[in-house]
Amino acid sequence: MALLIGDLLTDAAAVRPRAAAATLGEAEVTYGDLDRSANRTANALAGLGITAGDPVAWWTVPALRALDGFAGAARLGAPFTPLNPALGAPEAAAALEYLAPRVLVVDAAHAEAGAELARGVNALLAVVDGPGPGVDLDAATAAASASPPSPSRPIDEHDTQIIYLTSGTTGRPKGVMVSHQASWLRSFPGGSTFAVGLKGDGGILPSFPLFHYGGWHYVLEAWHYRCAIHLAARFDGPGLLDIARRRRPTAMYCIPAVWARVLDAADAPDDLESVRHADTGTSATPMDFLERLRRRVPQATTSVLYGSTEGGHHTTLADWDVARKPGSVGRVAPPGVLTLSPEGEILYRGPTLMTGYLDRPEETAQALAGGWYHTGDLGTIDDEGYLHITGRAREIIRTGGESVAPPEVETALATYPGIRDTAVIGVPDERWGEVVCAVVVLEAGIAPPDVDSLRDHVADVLAPFKHPRRVVVVEAIPRTAATGQVQRALLREQVAIANASNDR
Repeated sequence: MALLIGDLLTDAAAVRPRAAAATLGEAEVTYGDLDRSANRTANALAGLGITAGDPVAWWTVPALRALDGFAGAARLGAPFTPLNPALGAPEAAAALEYLAPRVLVVDAAHAEAGAELARGVNALLAVVDGPGPGVDLDAATAAASASPPSPSRPIDEHDTQIIYLTSGTTGRPKGVMVSHQASWLRSFPGGSTFAVGLKGDGGILPSFPLFHYGGWHYVLEAWHYRCAIHLAARFDGPGLLDIARRRRPTAMYCIPAVWARVLDAADAPDDLESVRHADTGTSATPMDFLERLRRRVPQATTSVLYGSTEGGHHTTLADWDVARKPGSVGRVAPPGVLTLSPEGEILYRGPTLMTGYLDRPEETAQALAGGWYHTGDLGTIDDEGYLHITGRAREIIRTGGESVAPPEVETALATYPGIRDTAVIGVPDERWGEVVCAVVVLEAGIAPPDVDSLRDHVADVLAPFKHPRRVVVVEAIPRTAATGQVQRALLREQVAIANASNDR
């Protein structure tokens, strides 16, 4: 049988029609109701002229209604294209000009801007969850049939199911096209992120929004497991902890910096007692953070995961290997294959790969050269097949439009009195995009240097834009055992976690 995303919801509804399929705040929808609403939405979209292959752009704040649009579009063979609700009008305009959707679906908060943007790309405007100048999609959905829709042509599992927007080094949007088959295989039990299957029926609470690959990945995992997906309106520690207290999920996934905020907010012994899977990752993950997480949620397993929008789930470090393989992101997840290029770049291949970047043939050819997805990450693989991420293939810091090579700054800082070891990374900055951050290990008894003293030290050898703008003191710089390379990915996570706790 074909692996179609619309059928995945149909099957879950057939098995558990009265079970909770999704929650958001006080709202909740069952699998049976979601299945019928997806059919009505599909039929309403078809009534607006949407046919197989027509992109459906969705630009709303977090809402359960997006699940109807996602499944309804899948049942028509129309690629679903979610947009970040925080995009400004110029950014949204650039995305829509690139995507060329047949219809733009907005909520009341985006209706005014959406009307102008839809006109600019000759798209139909439809409005959900409130009044607006376009077609009332809620009214059209309520009036539509709840019977399965009839797509304009048979849907093939290799058809594009969703297009995720991502920006590369150029900053222009790239649409990651993922087929029905790839979306299905990325999230099925065995290939999904939960290494041993869900223990319990409390549902999944992820820390990803629904314009992000991670958000829809966990929606599909929940549909496979036929449990609830608990969606969030915001992704701070108190907000996620409040959902965990009220909804009592079986599984939670947060990147390390978000977990740090959740753990900082947790002040009662039973705050996270329902959780049986406390997973994390996306890159190298510090061992001291993992130990803190396991102490705080001792009843849960903890796995470290690594993946990408282009390829899905790449590797898993299972709970039983966390202490044995510190700093690793685990072994490749089935059915994928992972290797390293001669330069040490991590390469991945398998049936979960994207089809390519929408209308970006040159970038697609580069990313999928030789049939492998070139992740841009550098790593090592030990003799047991465990992957360790050491950094990025292009460890260039982009600050205010200028490029900074970390080794150049490290060499200049190495002669600063009292610094025993140093590494340089880029950290996010609202004004400059990134700024140079000096991470230093000090000799015993030396007072931490301030940013001004470090800048004075390098002023004669480095241009001002290369100067450190942040300084962080650590006990040791994480380096590979074999070559002594700085593990910048791991170092960035350590700094992000420290900043997350300091910002609460």
